Amino acid sequence: PRAPGAAAAPRREAAAQVGFRAALYFLFLREFQQADIKYLSGWNQWKRSSRKSWKKVFDEAKEVLSYLELWRHDIHSIEGKFGTGIQSYFSFLRFLVLLNFVIFTLMFSFVTLPSIISKYGIFNSSFDEIPAKSIEPHCTVYTPSGNKGLIYFYTYPKDLLSGTGFLEMTSLFYGYYTIDAAWISIFRYNLPLAYLLTTFAYLALSLLWIIKRSVEGFKQNLVHDEDQFQSYCNKVFAGWDFCITDLNAARLKHRSLQYELKTDLEEERLKQKIADRTMKDKLRIYSLRIFLNIIVLAVLSGCFYSIYRATVFSQGNISNVSIRHDIRTNSNLLVQYLPSIVITLANFIAPQIFSVLIRLEDYSPAFEIRLTLMRCVFVRLANIGVLLFSLWSQISYCATEKCKACGYNYELYPCWESQVGQEMYKLLIFDFIIIVAVTLFVDFPRKLLVTYCSCKPVQWCGLQEFGISDNVLEIIYGQTICWIGTFYSPLLPAIATMKYFIVFYIKKISLIHTRKPSARPIRASSSNFFFLVVLLIGLVLAFIPLGISIAHIPSSKACGPFRNFNTSWAVVPHTILGFPTGLQKVLYGIASEAFAVPFFMVICLVMFYFIALAGAHKRVVEQLREQLVMESRDKLFLIRKITEAQKPLD
Repeated sequence: PRAPGAAAAPRREAAAQVGFRAALYFLFLREFQQADIKYLSGWNQWKRSSRKSWKKVFDEAKEVLSYLELWRHDIHSIEGKFGTGIQSYFSFLRFLVLLNFVIFTLMFSFVTLPSIISKYGIFNSSFDEIPAKSIEPHCTVYTPSGNKGLIYFYTYPKDLLSGTGFLEMTSLFYGYYTIDAAWISIFRYNLPLAYLLTTFAYLALSLLWIIKRSVEGFKQNLVHDEDQFQSYCNKVFAGWDFCITDLNAARLKHRSLQYELKTDLEEERLKQKIADRTMKDKLRIYSLRIFLNIIVLAVLSGCFYSIYRATVFSQGNISNVSIRHDIRTNSNLLVQYLPSIVITLANFIAPQIFSVLIRLEDYSPAFEIRLTLMRCVFVRLANIGVLLFSLWSQISYCATEKCKACGYNYELYPCWESQVGQEMYKLLIFDFIIIVAVTLFVDFPRKLLVTYCSCKPVQWCGLQEFGISDNVLEIIYGQTICWIGTFYSPLLPAIATMKYFIVFYIKKISLIHTRKPSARPIRASSSNFFFLVVLLIGLVLAFIPLGISIAHIPSSKACGPFRNFNTSWAVVPHTILGFPTGLQKVLYGIASEAFAVPFFMVICLVMFYFIALAGAHKRVVEQLREQLVMESRDKLFLIRKITEAQKPLD
């Protein structure tokens, strides 16, 4: 008989040979790289060493800056306890806080600060207010509704909620910016042009930032969806971070990986369930989905009709009064705020109905979020559209010659931009109030009932789930309001920044103490990408009312920086007329069809080239993947042959 260690001897020798070969390979690779460096010229060696040094500096700086990232520890803790799906919501909320802060910085630096400096004569500055020319005198009358005479105790809270009273002529709203030019030393600052260009700048910045993040999310989503087996291998064999030394961080990472694997298994289970459906099951589920979608359409129609009737009723009562001061003091407060209240209620009730219906439709968790978001988007964004359409129909309605001379209803809306800004302000404030009220008066009492009441109905209801789609839509709705309202209320992004900053902690406390995570795991890679796509839809929809307002609706002649222009856009050609003749011809040539058509054709050719290049790269990747599969099969074949050859030795 053979000795006990004799069978293991060939295996040890084979392992030693493999280790020796690996060491030789790495030694040869290192010698090859060093030899390659020796044969490089001095300039190339310096470039290579400089590139490595700068890369090291950038990596270290990036690592240091990561510790300064807002809510870094909180978001990692949420990811470990509740999974990447809920973590994606809080990361998305952080992105909107940073975006609104940057927008506020732009508006404050280029619009608000020059106005304040010039009005108060700071840095020996001054300002110009050009008197209106060829404008009817009655169009320039504007008497803001300030607090005059006896002030009741509820006046200031009402003004804070509605943006009226003492807030109306502050830098918060459009009517405050009446300066045509600010003089700082010998430098002339064109405020109307700066106001318009800053508006374009924050919209373009938002678009580019969202597209950049969407592309990053799309890459992750594409890599994940390409090969499910690869995803499992990455998590099992390469998912752990060996730089983790803290025990709590290790636990969070362990929970995060466990949650992601659970999500993968849940998706595979649903795919298998869908594949095993019989024709009878398919007929039943499709019939149920058709019936539930009819209910969804009925809910959407009811919301739109309610908003329309509330807006018409509110504006109809206001239009019966001819003097704006009487509107502010004598109108019923409930009637004045009726559109905002109805919109807020519709935004609160409709998602609750959709979240109940979506559970009956038997979709995957990721598709469930997407479908619910798209349904709720129609409710919330269409509500804003209905409100703006109703306001602009009242603003543009003119029944007299004096009104037609102004181009808008000057009696009801002498400064209609501030009026629209107040509506956006009210929607943003009411949305925040609803978020706080639901947490305090719905979630906390429900938590207490579930904890201390043993009644079966209460226990059957349980805690409210933390619905990602509902919460994401709340902040997308608020962000769309902010994009639209910033033109009419330049400091609205500052309010949105503070709102989302507070909402982060409210939602965190609600998640930890009063709600429970969704019973169905949700993947973050697809959620992040889809959240940004819906946010991009909100931004595109914000372009429409702003474009109509800037280019089509006559600007107010009694307030604002564009009171001397027919529309807000008219400041651009007026400014171009002051340029040299050659530059004017160049700009007009760029804006002409002779330049636009060839430019569009070139863009199309470039786009087709990149599409073809992407297709070629995709085919190469597929071929490389097939080669990897073939190599893995060859390795399995060799291992099997080695095992068969070692059996006689055993």
